[in-house]
Amino acid sequence: MRNYQKELDAITEAHQARGEVPRLLLHACCAPCSSYCLEYLSQYFSITLFYFNPNISPKAEYDHRVAEAKRLVESLPVKHPVSFLEGTYDPQTFFDAVQGLENEPEGGARCDVCFRLRLREAAKEAKKGGFDYFTTTLSISPLKDADKLNGIGEEVAAVYGVPHLPSNFKKKDGYKRSIELSKEYNLYRQNYCGCIFSAQCAVKGDKPIPDSGAAACDRAG
Repeated sequence: MRNYQKELDAITEAHQARGEVPRLLLHACCAPCSSYCLEYLSQYFSITLFYFNPNISPKAEYDHRVAEAKRLVESLPVKHPVSFLEGTYDPQTFFDAVQGLENEPEGGARCDVCFRLRLREAAKEAKKGGFDYFTTTLSISPLKDADKLNGIGEEVAAVYGVPHLPSNFKKKDGYKRSIELSKEYNLYRQNYCGCIFSAQCAVKGDKPIPDSGAAACDRAG
């Protein structure tokens, strides 16, 4: 089994040895999950936090989450620069992508398609902006499969020609630290992942919502 944290450590150590600060496009699923990722990665990278989540509904919920991500970027002390970039919000792209998978359980095939949709856009944006790497904050959730996320990342990296930064942000107590930072910065704790299907699960109580700053992303998608 691959150790993505060791792979990431090797990359950061190599760049540090050469005195380099590479540019990273970091796809953000939400502010709570982004908190630790930014705190940790900004020691080694110049980061653009890329908020592309067309799965989120309704628009008011989306706007609230964008505002929280922006507030985090403005508030969090970092070693190297962090900027914010909002992607295009078009929920229809998500509905088109998951057509026929509406009744899939949380964490199933529908979520896989959603991961690929978001990571593909991140790779595309990284290529456009001339970034050295791209990756996503999604792997910080204990309920998300780092192997799956890294596999999708490497798949789309091959298409767009930008290296995917291997990651499993649950390591080094990353998830625990994200909870601490969420409390420290009073970050909005959503109770569903973002799409209408996960919202329906939250209402029905199909899965328990962990008591954490990243509760929404922990639900699955």
